[in-house]
Amino acid sequence: MSDTRPPRVAGRFARRATLRRSVGLLGSFRYEQTAPEVFYGGVARDTVDLIGDLYTGLTGRDLTGTTVVDVGGGPGYFADAFDGVGARYVPIEPDPAEMHAAGLQVGGSIRGSGLALPVRTGSVDVCFSSNVAEHVAQPWVMADEMLRVTRPGGLMVLSYTLWWGPFGGHETGPWHAFGGEYAARRYARKHGHEPKNRYGVSLFDVGCADGLRWARNTRDGELLAAFPRYHPRWAWWLVKVPVVREFLVSNLVLVLRRT
Repeated sequence: MSDTRPPRVAGRFARRATLRRSVGLLGSFRYEQTAPEVFYGGVARDTVDLIGDLYTGLTGRDLTGTTVVDVGGGPGYFADAFDGVGARYVPIEPDPAEMHAAGLQVGGSIRGSGLALPVRTGSVDVCFSSNVAEHVAQPWVMADEMLRVTRPGGLMVLSYTLWWGPFGGHETGPWHAFGGEYAARRYARKHGHEPKNRYGVSLFDVGCADGLRWARNTRDGELLAAFPRYHPRWAWWLVKVPVVREFLVSNLVLVLRRT
């Protein structure tokens, strides 16, 4: 991966990765807790662009007729966006409360754990997960499962929030920089209740180097690209710089082809 040219599979999406896009997406984060339909609406459109561009870069085809599995898909905020491009969208979510959040009902939704996906091996065209790995105690077991269910030659995309980045502590940030437990206790004192994302229970310390190590060493996939999800293209080189990437990449995208 050169500093100036994105890998071929990510070339089409790189043209979308402008500063204007970055500002728009980062500005929507303030609505995640108070107006999730606003936040997830924008992220859904961007996710379809991301997955569609990567799939085209890998296969030369668009998402029409593909089966797309979303691991940790919640109530299915992305369903309409994927339906709109002709894909069969299947969210998998372990928490029944999350599945029924926002009053959404998505046909074909599956309740199941990302650590043991209830999907046949090699059966889906695309398997992706967005902002979920940091909420899983064994994220690389989940990543292995995602590759398992992806057909040979298919696309697997794992996007997750880095612990040491500005959003690593979620609603407890920026105090997570002083320790996850400290940040959680401070939040509870200030707000009178536990944070939704509780360190050590539903929020974990997952780094950039961790994901790159897994992706480069997995036997079932080939790493095609790794870049910051919310950064403009000219800042993608940050992924290549040890230590610095842990703080400045914010959200890492790992793109793999199932071998």
